[in-house]
Amino acid sequence: MGITELRQLATPSAKQADAPDSIGAQLVRQGAISRTDIVLAGMVRAHCDASIDDILKAEGLIDEDVLLAAHAARLKTRTVDREAVAALASRPGELPPGLMLRQALLPVSDRDGMPAIVTHAPGPAQQADGARILIAPRTLIQDEIAARHRTALTDAAQTRVSAEESCRTWGNAFHRRIAVTIALIAMLTTLTVTFPSVMFAIVALWASATLAVSILLKLAAFLASLSSEIPSIHPDRLRDVGPPLPKVSIIVPLFRETEIAHHLIARLQRLTYPKCLLDVILVLEEEDALTRRTLAQIDLPPWMRAVIVPNGQPRTKPRAMNYALDFCAGDIIGIFDAEDAPDPDQITIIARRFQHVSEDVVCLQGVLDYYNPRQNWLARCFTIEYATWFRVMLPGMAKLGFAIPLGGTTLYFRRDALERLGGWDSHNVTEDADLGFRLARHGMRTEMVATVTAEEANCRVWPWIKQRSRWLKGYMTTYLVHMRRPALLYRQLGTWKFLGFHAHFMVALSQLLLAPILWSFWLFLLGLPHPLDPMVSRSVLNVVGSLFLTAEILSIVIHAAAVNRHGYRHLLPWVPTMHVYATLGAVAAYKALYELVVNPFFWEKTTHGVSLPVTSAQESLEGLSDDRADFP
Repeated sequence: MGITELRQLATPSAKQADAPDSIGAQLVRQGAISRTDIVLAGMVRAHCDASIDDILKAEGLIDEDVLLAAHAARLKTRTVDREAVAALASRPGELPPGLMLRQALLPVSDRDGMPAIVTHAPGPAQQADGARILIAPRTLIQDEIAARHRTALTDAAQTRVSAEESCRTWGNAFHRRIAVTIALIAMLTTLTVTFPSVMFAIVALWASATLAVSILLKLAAFLASLSSEIPSIHPDRLRDVGPPLPKVSIIVPLFRETEIAHHLIARLQRLTYPKCLLDVILVLEEEDALTRRTLAQIDLPPWMRAVIVPNGQPRTKPRAMNYALDFCAGDIIGIFDAEDAPDPDQITIIARRFQHVSEDVVCLQGVLDYYNPRQNWLARCFTIEYATWFRVMLPGMAKLGFAIPLGGTTLYFRRDALERLGGWDSHNVTEDADLGFRLARHGMRTEMVATVTAEEANCRVWPWIKQRSRWLKGYMTTYLVHMRRPALLYRQLGTWKFLGFHAHFMVALSQLLLAPILWSFWLFLLGLPHPLDPMVSRSVLNVVGSLFLTAEILSIVIHAAAVNRHGYRHLLPWVPTMHVYATLGAVAAYKALYELVVNPFFWEKTTHGVSLPVTSAQESLEGLSDDRADFP
C-alpha cells in the first residue's frame, strides 16, 4: 500500500513521524514536503518495515539530495561528496567490510582528525557511537567501501563457501585430472576391445538398473504431486492487513545483456510490492562496459541500483551474487535472471509466506514457465520439460520428503540462513542445485510456492546444448563435491534423503550418458537383432525391453499431465516428440563430461532477448498467471 492509496484513508489518529527532532519535522520546516505527506508516510510505515526516508523517496515525494541536506541540518553537520569522502582516512579497527556495506556506513577520521561516521540515514545507533556524523548518498558510501576493500571483498566472493563444501580446490589439480582421465580412457578402451560383449552387458545392466530407479522415482513423484498442494495466497488476500512487510532485496546478475536491459527494467517496475521495501540490485561485471553504458542511459527508480563486480576468476553468476550479497539491505534475498518476467504479486506472496512458515523453511522456490512456447519445436519441448519439472517432479519430490535441487531464479532466502551457509559456491556452474542440497545438509528446508515467473526458452539447438551442458557439468560437480565424505553426508541428510540424493543424480546423469545403450532396446522391440543376443536369453531381453517401453510410456503420461491445463494444452500433440528432444540432452551430457575434466569452472553464457518483445512476454505471463488455480 502506497501514498496514493492512503490519501483516501488518512485520519487524524494516524501515527505521525513528526517529533520536533525527526527528519519528517525537519523536512516540513524546510517546506520540502507537507505535514499531510508525513502523516501518510507514517501510515505506510505501520504496514511496512521501512524508514521514512525510503518511503518518501520511493513515492517520489522528495529528492535524495534534499533529504540528505535535511539530515545534515537536523544534526548540525555537513554533507560530503565523492571527492570529500575519498580524502578522509579510514579509522583503525574499523568494522568488517561486509558489515559496513550492508549498513552503508564508513568509519573515518574527519579533516581535523576527529572520529566520524559517513552514513546516509543517521539513527540512534550511529549517534550513540559518539563519532561525528557526516552525510552522503548510500551508493556513494558503498562505492567507497568497495574501493577501499576491493581485494578483501573480491576474495570473499570467491571463497564464501567453506573449502569442504566447495569445488574450488579442483583448480589446483588440472594435471592430475588429465592423467586420471587418460588412464581411465585407456583402461576402458582396453577392456572394451578385449571383452566387447561383457563390457556392453555391464554397461547395459547399469543402464537398466538406473532406468528402474528412474521409473520408481518418476512414478512416486507423479503420484505424490497429485495429492500435494503448492502453498499459495489468493490475490484478494494479498492486501489484507498483517504483520509489517519486510525489506526484500532482489539480485539480478547481468552480463552482456544490452538487448534485454530495458525489458528487464519494465518488468521489474510492474512488481506490486511496496517500492519502499524493494531493493533491486543489478549486478554488472567490471569488464562489461557495454551493459554498464546501457544502464547508465536508463533513469532507474530510487529502489533500483547497479553494483559493479571487480574483475576476477571465476567469472560466474554465483561469484557475482556472492559479491552483491553484502550490498543488499533486505532480510529476504531473491534471485531473478535477466530475461525473467515475474508475477507482479510475487514478492508479496513470498513475504507473506515467510511470515507463516516455520523457521527451518529458509528458501521458497517459485514455478518457472516460458513466455515463448509457440516459437518453434525446441521451445515447445523445453516448455513441456519445465512444466513437468516444476509442476510435477519438484512438488512430488518435496512431498516425498526428499531434498530438492533449486532452480536458478525465482528463489527467495532468509538472509541470515543464506549467510550462515556462505552464499553460493562461486566455482560451481550449477550453483542452485548445489545450494539446494547444502540447505538440506544443514537441517534447512525448501518449500515450493505457487507463483510464476516466465522466462525465455532457449530455442536454438547449439545454444540449448551449451546451456544444458553447463547445467549437467554442475550436476556432476555437485555430486562429486557432496560425496567427498559419504558418511558425513549420510549423517546430515538421514537415510531417506541420502537415498533420494543418489537416486536423483543416478537418474539425471546415468540416463543421459548411457542413453545410446538404452536406445539399442528399440532394436529388440522392433524385432531386430540386439548386441546382447549372444549373451542373454530372450526372456531377459523381454524384461529389459518391457522396462524400457514402460519408462517411455510413463514419460509421455507425466508430460501430458503436466501440460494438460489452461495455457498449455496446445503442447499436448508435441509430447511424443520429447523422445527426440532427449537426444539433445545426451549430446550435452558428453560435452559436460569433457568440460568437467578440461574446464570445470567455465560458465557457458546464454544469450537472452532473442525471442519476444516485452509486451508479448507480459501478455504470455498474464495468461500463465491465470493458471494459478491449477497448481500444482
